[in-house]
Amino acid sequence: MAATNMTRGPIFRQLAGYALPLIVGNCFQLGYNAVDAIIAGRFIGRDALAATGTASPVMNLMILGISGICMGAGVLMSEFFGAGKQEDLRKELSTSVLFGLFFSLTVAALGVALTDPLMALLHVPEGIRDITGIYLRITFLGAPFTYFYNALAQALKAVGDSKTPLKFLMFSSCLNAVLDLIFIGWLGFGIVCSATTTVIAEAVSAILSIVYVQRKVPMLRLSAREWRIDRGLLRQTLSYGSVTALQQAVQPICKLMIQGQVNTLGVDVMAAFNACTRVDDFAFTPEQSIAQAMTTFIAQNRGAGQHQRIREGFRKGLLLETGYWVLIGAAAMLFRQQIVGWFVTGEGSAEVIRLGAQYLGVMSLLYFLPAMTNGVQGFYRGMGFMSMTLLGTCIQAGMRVLFTYLLTPALGILGIPLASMIGWLLMLAVQVPYYFRYARAKGLR
Repeated sequence: MAATNMTRGPIFRQLAGYALPLIVGNCFQLGYNAVDAIIAGRFIGRDALAATGTASPVMNLMILGISGICMGAGVLMSEFFGAGKQEDLRKELSTSVLFGLFFSLTVAALGVALTDPLMALLHVPEGIRDITGIYLRITFLGAPFTYFYNALAQALKAVGDSKTPLKFLMFSSCLNAVLDLIFIGWLGFGIVCSATTTVIAEAVSAILSIVYVQRKVPMLRLSAREWRIDRGLLRQTLSYGSVTALQQAVQPICKLMIQGQVNTLGVDVMAAFNACTRVDDFAFTPEQSIAQAMTTFIAQNRGAGQHQRIREGFRKGLLLETGYWVLIGAAAMLFRQQIVGWFVTGEGSAEVIRLGAQYLGVMSLLYFLPAMTNGVQGFYRGMGFMSMTLLGTCIQAGMRVLFTYLLTPALGILGIPLASMIGWLLMLAVQVPYYFRYARAKGLR
């Protein structure tokens, strides 16, 4: 197993080496989401693209809520690993997995039951309501698989192994793409298959993770007597995880509210926005991956009492974030029309491409701001200061929603990136000055 102790050794190399597999893995995960959208748009039609795009924020809400709890557990496991407390590491893994069994089943049941009210809340047009409902219900049933993969992936990442989860994501992403091409592109099945293949891919990732941990990772392998919930650790996990889950869930709730406003602007704007949000994901998610590398690095060094390395890790993590922004911003700006064109073809596609290119032309310049906000969030999360991450996210998301509703009636789709800019700037205006005060109080400066 490729465990990595980040409490010693070259900092930049450790951060980059840890972040790169996360970035690649998340891009593969985004890739099979994009494949669903591309195949749905090209082989089923514009309505299917609008339906999957409308469902996407709902599914992201579920996934990020689940991953938020797992990330909270991951911070604790990183701290235990950095301090050499392997027994506590296994106790935390057992606690988070058993709690997650109940939690994920509850999410799946509630999601299926509440699909119709969710669609009404989102103002889903009547013409695509049936296919959107089918897509949502099937993907909600994949919640347990999503949880188990995320919990075990966080355990591996906590001990410095970010490469193994990447391998599982790569395999399941390729499997999803192949199944989509066969059942939708070749055999001509509808949106049911698009959702079903996604659930199958999630199940494969979960099963591969379980088998790998049992066979290859002795420090995470639990004996029969160790499978229990430690109440003290559960309280601490929920203290970290619930705040992180709430913070993770704020963004998709924000997207749901924005989607509701977008849905009032017509199917062309809906399709353009939903195509562009796939591109946004390729910007935001790797930036979050770098932040996660910073979180693990800082948490391990906090457990080991290495204050100098925490400060240096934060600074070098921000340099990584800036470098990624240069790459993704340039690509989105230069190839914006071609990128949007991947998602739609046929009648009405020219207007969708025009609107999408306008959006990306502005947003590509702004990707620097979430790079910085994610880096700052990674620092606070690694220090265990979860309430600050929640505050920052609420400021950003709240202002983004408010200004989307204020700006889009006059500016159309261009109001969305401008509203995002305002939210990010206000978030940084609160969190950056507080960092200097907090760092002095913790002896980091």
